[in-house]
Amino acid sequence: MSEFNYVQQRWIKQFEQLDNQILLEAAACQIRILDPGVIERVLQNDSLVCGTDNPAAFAKLRSLAMIHYSLWDKAVVALGQQGAVLIMSEIRDRLRARYGDSVGGPAA
Repeated sequence: MSEFNYVQQRWIKQFEQLDNQILLEAAACQIRILDPGVIERVLQNDSLVCGTDNPAAFAKLRSLAMIHYSLWDKAVVALGQQGAVLIMSEIRDRLRARYGDSVGGPAA
């Protein structure tokens, strides 16, 4: 993380903490959150995307996903589109390293 300045490191920490919580709730719902179309279904409140019935975890997951997108908008304003994309790539790499294929999405 040394290539990131202090401000970028703060954004990375915020997103990483939030995204860890998102992944925990996604796991409780048996959702591979990064698979195509999944996050959109969560945001649309479509609990049929879940592999198990866990209304409380799904509600928390949806709330956390909405917070993530709100934070993303703020990061774009603070860092610019390119800067925000750069830190999100770093976070995605870290989460994949920690959780492996359980997060879903295309292979890195």
